[in-house]
Amino acid sequence: MAELKPKKKRPVLHAVTVVALLAGSAYFTFELRKDEQEKAPAIASVTDSVDSSGKSSSSGEQKWERLKNPERSVLRGGDGNVIATFTDGARTATLTGPSRTFTEPATTKTRVVTTDWVRLMPEPWRSGAEKEQWFKEWFTKYQGSEEDDLFAMAFQYGDQAPVKKDAEGIPYAGDASFGPINPNGSIGNDYRLEQSDFYDYLGIPYTFRDGTTIQQEANRYRSMDCSGFIRTLFGYRARFPLMSSDTSGDGLPRTANGMARSKVGVDVIPLKGVSAAGRPSNIDVLQPGDLLFFKLDARTGERLDHTGMYLGNDTEGHKIFISSREEANGPTIGDKGGTSRLDGNGYYASTLRSAKRL
Repeated sequence: MAELKPKKKRPVLHAVTVVALLAGSAYFTFELRKDEQEKAPAIASVTDSVDSSGKSSSSGEQKWERLKNPERSVLRGGDGNVIATFTDGARTATLTGPSRTFTEPATTKTRVVTTDWVRLMPEPWRSGAEKEQWFKEWFTKYQGSEEDDLFAMAFQYGDQAPVKKDAEGIPYAGDASFGPINPNGSIGNDYRLEQSDFYDYLGIPYTFRDGTTIQQEANRYRSMDCSGFIRTLFGYRARFPLMSSDTSGDGLPRTANGMARSKVGVDVIPLKGVSAAGRPSNIDVLQPGDLLFFKLDARTGERLDHTGMYLGNDTEGHKIFISSREEANGPTIGDKGGTSRLDGNGYYASTLRSAKRL
């Protein structure tokens, strides 16, 4: 069966500029190209800088700790601060690194300032894996690394984000729409069509691990629906195996419902039902990078119909997530179609039903 092909190295982009080295510490600011900034505001802007709150003490011995609910291993520095968290059965790891600020000023005043860097390990975590060679090599490579993680990738698809091309000239990042206009829809009522996946966005046919080849649709070029966005991040970009549908092959299924109900990853908030009674009573277990699943539309019956990725708390203390939405016409942390908060009783907070750590 066809495997996901290793990505070729990306060319160095002139959109990324090193601003300066300050006080002996690395201080980087990544800007959108100046000509694009002059045409429009930087909707998806990321500013990286060293923050003492995001660094563990170099003095003292690092210690591993085992925690429950869910079963996981936590690495602490000599000062007791968490350096990294690894959950049994999950490939998603959260590492502490330089502070970053994510914003989307065109649609929201929300600012997410975080020292969390979410990456995908080559194997699922298990107790004692810190002693294994594969992990030692992976951790040595990524501890303190500023290579794009899942958060950085997510904000490369927001409104007016600059285009990035691979060595073959295929645009693999840049402003993504949700989907083509629905001829039978209207604003606020199925205005855009769903079912745009990462291969539609890329504009190329794609062969999955089960041997299935799916052709892109020309009218869906540069588009990705909510699950297509998640598959772009975790699958095409981070290389998690992808299924060609909800039933064929192994890996991450095609739809939000398929992802939520699959056995892949760890269910940190198990699905109890799609009705209002199935809303989780406590979401404190969530960790940055977790997949979220919502029940938005009564017409979809027992199916969950929306998914996004948890980012953590914003500067006002609200639990924030990012997802691709019809109302915003693409990936957003904005307020169009409902505030992107999981706390309180807003639209998305009240429709959250489960969460998974991939």
